[in-house]
Amino acid sequence: MEISLDCLRPGQQGVVTNIDTDEQLRQRLQAFGMIQGTNVYCGYRSPGGGITALEFRGTVVALRTRDMKKIRALRV
Repeated sequence: MEISLDCLRPGQQGVVTNIDTDEQLRQRLQAFGMIQGTNVYCGYRSPGGGITALEFRGTVVALRTRDMKKIRALRV
């Protein structure tokens, strides 16, 4: 089942299927190695829930919930 990355809870994983963000963020994520087919691990969510740390390809990136809603993945 395809979900947006903001639906992943700490400890869950997904495989990226689509990145539908603005061009600047998409290029930044691709530079870190987030492309279609990338395994993503949800590591930590801030107490307010607005920021989440994602780990993929040996990189940890913190993303806002509003940006994660634009990235689709298959839950693993």
